[in-house]
Amino acid sequence: MKKIGIGLFLLIFVTGANAKEPASFSAHFRDAVFRLDYYHSGTKLEEHFGINTMYEEDIWPGSLSNLVDTMNLGEYLFKITDATTNQVVYSHGYSTMFNEWQTTEEATAGVFKTILETARFPFPLHRFQFSICKRNKQTMFQELYSTIIDPQSIDIHREKHLVSAAVNEVMANGDPHEKVDLVILGDGYAKKDMDKFRADVKHFTATLFSTSPFKDRKNAFNVWAVEVESPETGIDQPDVHLYTENALGTTYNTFGSARYVLTEENKALRDYAALAPYDAIYILVNAKRYGGGGIFRLYATCFTIGETPETAWQTDYVFVHEFGHSFAGLGDEYYSSSVAYNDFYPKGIEPWEPNIAANADRAALKWGNMVDANTPLPTPWAKEQYDSIEAARGKLRRDEAGYAEKRERLIKEGQAILHVQDGAPVVGAYEGAGYSSKGLYRPAIDCRMFSLSLIDFDPVCSRAINAMIDFYTH
Repeated sequence: MKKIGIGLFLLIFVTGANAKEPASFSAHFRDAVFRLDYYHSGTKLEEHFGINTMYEEDIWPGSLSNLVDTMNLGEYLFKITDATTNQVVYSHGYSTMFNEWQTTEEATAGVFKTILETARFPFPLHRFQFSICKRNKQTMFQELYSTIIDPQSIDIHREKHLVSAAVNEVMANGDPHEKVDLVILGDGYAKKDMDKFRADVKHFTATLFSTSPFKDRKNAFNVWAVEVESPETGIDQPDVHLYTENALGTTYNTFGSARYVLTEENKALRDYAALAPYDAIYILVNAKRYGGGGIFRLYATCFTIGETPETAWQTDYVFVHEFGHSFAGLGDEYYSSSVAYNDFYPKGIEPWEPNIAANADRAALKWGNMVDANTPLPTPWAKEQYDSIEAARGKLRRDEAGYAEKRERLIKEGQAILHVQDGAPVVGAYEGAGYSSKGLYRPAIDCRMFSLSLIDFDPVCSRAINAMIDFYTH
């Protein structure tokens, strides 16, 4: 195991574009998946890596031509370099639970933590170097870890995984190499709940593909469902001392946030997901409490039962919103909700997310080519009025009488301020984004990444989603 502290490693600038020529799939890979599970450990100020287990899995579901990642998204980037030619033949930008944990109070207090992560790539034909890079304060990728791997090694597990579950083809539009393959798993669904899981999959698939721009790109997707059976119904809610035995280990209260639903049971998650070809993972949780989560190219989660009949629509909001995070790397545009992070977007650093900006100058704004010359930057909006409504919503307690009804009323009052009367949203730079009321900007007054509503994605977010779809399907 190679351990490298942040203050000790040699900073080497790397990008996905430093391959001499685009890699030819057949020259470097065969049509199978190399899955590498590795430990990601450390504190707020240091990171260490070490290989856990390597696997050979079924056919590679990704593109056979777009092998080197040119999207420039994610907090991390892993690279596969041919050990003989020193050519980068594959790369993949992504984000991690570990990086989010580094922004919490626990990490600040000096706690040392380990999270198991996975890198998946087409199975190399030759010895290769596996490298992990992370963005520095200038947002450039720098190498933290590397190791040489022989694809013929006897340490690679080639047997089938022990888990088994029914796999349903929900939507089939073609060859996995040419489509985005989304696999939907259930957690907290006991055997008696499987009819509900199938209905939930049908409902949320329809929800996603009724939302622009996904509804216009429906033919670019295949959707699979894996019927993961849990011993008990529901998932953990530690803050109310409710614990269940669920197969994938999803839980509320991740990083101390009541509604943040994630899992650290990475091995079980990946074993079940591997029963189908996949580029993206979604976990439906059989729970009534509002919550979900999404990390870029890791997975998304969503609750599936409305807390009241009047608020049942909020499951649809969360499902699409969290997929925006996990699939396209979109950032949260809201800023008034309580989150568990400290300085998630440090001052003076331009966020890598395509829909959040620190610099609203017309020449530097990352979506500046989509802003009309007559639109002022920053772009005025009724921020003070909106903030007063959000402040009132933030003071509500879940245990007070009429909580759901009061919350719903305030949500509607806020939406009335954001409502676009005529035509598409005006693209500009609206202050308030990325958990910060000041100093960060979003592209439109409203978007599925901003308000708790069923609005579509704004033009900038839509462009980012379409670019990701194109990358996977070409």
